[in-house]
Amino acid sequence: MSNPPPLFAESRRLLVIALPLMGAQLAQMSMGVVDAVMAGNYGYVDLAGVALGGSLFWPVMMLMMGVVQAVTPTVSQLNGAGRHAEIGEVIRQGLWMAVAGGLVGSLLLNNIGPVYEWMDVDPAAAAISIPYLRMCSIGLPALMCFFCLRFLSDGMGWTRPALYISVACLCLKIPLNYVLIYGKFGFPEMGGVGAGLAQAIIMWTQFSLILFVVTRQRFAHTGWTSRFSRPQWSRIKPLVVIGIPIGATIFAEMGLFSLTTILLGRFGAEVVASHNIAMNINGVLFMPALALGMAGTIRIGFRVGAQEIPEARQTAAIAMATTTIIAIAGAALIFFFRDLMVSAYTSDLSVSSLSATLLLFVVFFLLFDAAQATAVGTLRGYKDTRVPMFIALFSYWGVGLPLECTFGFGWLGEPMGVYGFWLGLAFGVGTAAILLSIRLWRVSANHQYIRAMAQH
Repeated sequence: MSNPPPLFAESRRLLVIALPLMGAQLAQMSMGVVDAVMAGNYGYVDLAGVALGGSLFWPVMMLMMGVVQAVTPTVSQLNGAGRHAEIGEVIRQGLWMAVAGGLVGSLLLNNIGPVYEWMDVDPAAAAISIPYLRMCSIGLPALMCFFCLRFLSDGMGWTRPALYISVACLCLKIPLNYVLIYGKFGFPEMGGVGAGLAQAIIMWTQFSLILFVVTRQRFAHTGWTSRFSRPQWSRIKPLVVIGIPIGATIFAEMGLFSLTTILLGRFGAEVVASHNIAMNINGVLFMPALALGMAGTIRIGFRVGAQEIPEARQTAAIAMATTTIIAIAGAALIFFFRDLMVSAYTSDLSVSSLSATLLLFVVFFLLFDAAQATAVGTLRGYKDTRVPMFIALFSYWGVGLPLECTFGFGWLGEPMGVYGFWLGLAFGVGTAAILLSIRLWRVSANHQYIRAMAQH
């Protein structure tokens, strides 16, 4: 048989990397869905409390994870260049970053009460959210170390462990939630707070499982377990230079989503619950785009390391085209089955009605959200993280937040409430999608810039 055309062959390679990541991200996102569904069936106040807790946990966690994510393009470029012996030190220093990030994140989550008071959040929901976050904080250091070691596996192009671990932990999360939320088998009935304790257990489980994976013979040539390394700023600095913009970019987006949830807290638990349901469904269908962006980081990093710079641009184009097709299909799915989707979360009629209406925003919102996620992910493969950070900050906080408040609170006209916030959110994400796509087009064609960045 003749060799397949280069475009087809590269599409296949990208999807081999991306499909396990899609499954892993969907399983990871499904844990949030499980929390929302099980807490929602316990009571909508618990659902609102878990939603508010998640609105702060996820940005803090993703900020720290983003810094550690510098490991992925670094490992993938070293892998592409055949410099495997240098990977071990990257991982050892990355683990020091992970431990530090996890401890800082835990400290923040344990002192979050004043934020709720300042934002005038519904006290009933806050009473669930604060202990929920304290429970989650127990597992954060383990989760950061899990990510560092997972990024070793991902960066080497082996993404299936991420899928297997995520699916196993999702299967464990459901019975843990059942026991701890509803108080079964002699355990206390903890409500939404039980979901937080279950999450902490899951984080430690994830770390244990990935540690088992990356100590196998497959990773021996990287030498990451060959010796102990103390923290060395000269080696950590290049990771920090790449990682801080990644973390800030993720935080800019997640922070806006979370601040939106907190601002909506003053409209009552029903609005927060409805908003959380719509965001959960959007998040599930957003995961394939996020996974394609992560696969783009890995594959483009490898091709840059192998000096296949024109071919790396082809990979970026394939990733963006695939994302567009999947997002359009997802939008159609939401439009036709939104009522059925909402019914899985709640039986409360007012919450169901508002959630289904908000999903109409997602129909138009999803394509932009998917495009920006894949564009920023592929840019990371080139180690281009600084300009995307500024684009994200401008789009989400310079465009999205002001428009949310203007429309939602009626600063220039009649208040639109939750609908105004979603409209502003759509403008922010749309701006990011357009600007990041332009940035990707320009960077992928600039061979001199790509070679210079690869030296860092």
